[in-house]
Amino acid sequence: MAAVVHILILAAGASSRMRGGDKLLLPVGHQPLLRHVARGALGTGAPVTVALPSGATARRKVLADLPVRIVEVPDAALGMSRSLVRGMAAVEPDAGPEDGVMILPADMPGFTTAVLADLIARFRADPDLIIRGGTLDGQPGHPAIFPRDLWPELARVTGDEGGRSVLRQSQGRIRVIPLPDRMALLDLDTPEDWAAWRAAQG
Repeated sequence: MAAVVHILILAAGASSRMRGGDKLLLPVGHQPLLRHVARGALGTGAPVTVALPSGATARRKVLADLPVRIVEVPDAALGMSRSLVRGMAAVEPDAGPEDGVMILPADMPGFTTAVLADLIARFRADPDLIIRGGTLDGQPGHPAIFPRDLWPELARVTGDEGGRSVLRQSQGRIRVIPLPDRMALLDLDTPEDWAAWRAAQG
């Protein structure tokens, strides 16, 4: 039986660099960014969990009709690690011994269902490896799929990180997969990022 890759979308950040706006609610095409990312993940057929801060009524609303599991992160202000730890605690009970977890940032609009599905297929072919998206010239980026034996390490991260320490400790197991354009690095954190991205879309 093929390994299941659980997708964990980290969406509990405060959008502090947006100077008052919520980047995850800004439109990509005809839908909010968070919904765009969640639908892309669901299109792979993988189970999808979304980590949200407490409350987050507007973010919950844009996901309300989608078959995703919501995990509340009441201590999100302590850093990205809290989303990862709480998300992993939610995914763990459903996991088999060969499963993987894809850590997918919510503020990166470039990922397509086809790209995510390809990364999942590559992990299933080599389930002992960390499959990580990167640029065409080999620079590592997002997302990353972690094998089951590394989940305890992910569940212990601290501070404002989403698994960097686990990646540093497991360099020999990482396979970087080149993704189109700057997809693996393109995140939209500030109004200027959004303006530049929209201008590039034409």
